[in-house]
Amino acid sequence: RLVQVSKNYRSVMRACMEDMHQAAISARDPALHSQYSTQVSILSAMELIWNLCEILFVEAAAAGTLLLRLLDWVRLHICDVDNMVREVLSSENPSKHELFWNVVDVFVLQGRMDEARHLLSKEASADPTSVNMYKILDDLMKKMPVPSLGNTQTLTEMELKWQHWHEECQRYLQNGTFASNSHMESICKILLGDEDAILEKKELMTTWYHFLVTRLLYSRPTVKPMELRFYAQMDLFLGGESSPEPLDMILMAAFEFEMHQVIKECSIALSNWWFVAHLTDLLDHCKLLQSHNLYFGSNMREFLLLEYASGLFSHHSLWQLGVDYFDHCPEYGRVYLELHIERIPLNTEQKALKVLRICEQRQMHEQVRSICKIMAMKALRNNRLGSALSWSIRAKDAAFATLISDRFLKDYCERGCFSDLDLIDNLGPSMLLSDRLTFLGKYREFHRLYGEKRFSEAAKLLLMLMTAHIAPCSFWMTLLTDALPLLEQKEVVFSAEQTYELMRCLEDLTAGKSEKQKFQDDDVETTKVEMLRLALARNLARVIVKEGTLEGS
Repeated sequence: RLVQVSKNYRSVMRACMEDMHQAAISARDPALHSQYSTQVSILSAMELIWNLCEILFVEAAAAGTLLLRLLDWVRLHICDVDNMVREVLSSENPSKHELFWNVVDVFVLQGRMDEARHLLSKEASADPTSVNMYKILDDLMKKMPVPSLGNTQTLTEMELKWQHWHEECQRYLQNGTFASNSHMESICKILLGDEDAILEKKELMTTWYHFLVTRLLYSRPTVKPMELRFYAQMDLFLGGESSPEPLDMILMAAFEFEMHQVIKECSIALSNWWFVAHLTDLLDHCKLLQSHNLYFGSNMREFLLLEYASGLFSHHSLWQLGVDYFDHCPEYGRVYLELHIERIPLNTEQKALKVLRICEQRQMHEQVRSICKIMAMKALRNNRLGSALSWSIRAKDAAFATLISDRFLKDYCERGCFSDLDLIDNLGPSMLLSDRLTFLGKYREFHRLYGEKRFSEAAKLLLMLMTAHIAPCSFWMTLLTDALPLLEQKEVVFSAEQTYELMRCLEDLTAGKSEKQKFQDDDVETTKVEMLRLALARNLARVIVKEGTLEGS
């Protein structure tokens, strides 16, 4: 299953590589073309490294199978010769083409024997004098023992067969069978694993790891994984002509089974943490990194995933992916997530809701409160009271809910109507968050009952708001003024007891003011008090008459 996961990663890299390649072709701007081409090169190197790690570490190919996997690896990634092969094969007379023998050599160097034999058969038919020579070489290539995946033969049987075949090749070379044709003699030497003969074709192989696989194919086909380090000789191929590139050092570390060195070199050479984070995660799942803990607590897998996810959080949209990566870091993931989530700029309400949902799913209560408070403050600054109240309720912030409720009541006093009625009408149990919010909800309910002409219920609720001291004292005059239309109804709404309560509230309100305050009150306020006293007295008279009549009857 892990091998399949690894292949899925590689298919993604190849798909990205194809997209970049197409973008490079269609780019008109030279700078853009260069940028895309660089990306193709980087992705190609990444896939090359990943594929080798898959063979050596994930699949852990055994002797025999290992060589087949390495041959596939070389064929897949050494594509420089493909154009030359196409050019020769598409010509009218391939055997006469100047690059004909180069193509045959490429096929032999990559172990593509059937293709090499097919080309040689064309040459044989064009050169009747050398038919016997071609037939012998063709026979040697056909009989070459190569490990196969479905083969049940043991390694010992394979080695014996290969030894016999090797001796036969040696015999023909020593007998001078191919002496008259230097090309065929060179191929026979390659089949014998002659190091010098293989190195002569250096330009066709282009890389030291191609040379390594070719050398193993013709000299040690049953190589064991741990023996690779002895054959991986970069200097032999490069000579003193050039120094190793970072890619060479990474591949060499892989052939030497130095997994941590591979990860270290990749971290230095590649521009971001994606590759090393995902490769390390895969190797960790293969139980290959268990023994390696970092000195500061977290293991290497988690350290690299944290670094990668932290990088994603700096991106305007990819930060959401970073959350998933933090979730898969059992030791420090949550701490990192809490720190990074607080730094996300909450530009829009939609983004804030996304962040909030993430925090709520992970029971990050402190962050939930923080986000709600920030959004409530933003809404309040923009005078969006409904949104501010909604966020403060979500934050369960009683003090802030009280502040916003006061703003709602102040607006009502100034404008004579409520804004955001839908929100206030549907507060439900949320109104219990603070006394002021409870009053706001209940006061709005009073208006609704009044509007529905349910006067008796409205009167009871209004009186309850005052006598239970839910209403702020500063709002009592407004409530008493709201009682005026109920006192003037044709039908008596307030009972005698309720009327006495209203009178007491009015007297408490006026008695609580000092002489100086009374003097400062304007005429409107004085008029209101007088009207209320008159209305209450008339209502009381009507009630007494009504209640007396009822008692008399």
